[in-house]
Amino acid sequence: MKVSITRWMKLTFVLVSMVAAVMFLVISVPVRSAPQEDGAALFKTKCVACHGATAEKKFDATKADDELIQTVLKGKKLEKPPNMPSYEEKGVTADQAKALVAFMKSQKH
Repeated sequence: MKVSITRWMKLTFVLVSMVAAVMFLVISVPVRSAPQEDGAALFKTKCVACHGATAEKKFDATKADDELIQTVLKGKKLEKPPNMPSYEEKGVTADQAKALVAFMKSQKH
């Protein structure tokens, strides 16, 4: 009888150790950056040249988010160049465009 109790204790210890290890791995996996941070990174790499450091140029923060997101994705021909290019063609997703618009609006105080 003592032999089987010892076996059960060892098995329990191994199982508890495995569960603890899995929980540690799940908890320690880094969380994806916040959308606002994604928008800031995209802005710095793709938009700052035309829109300025704080989105002060050629950006109407009063427009609806959906309209601005579509402009980012599909582009827009302006009366005089430079035109707004289509960033969907360059791999920008709708979620990234949404984060970008949110970031740009946050720069307008």
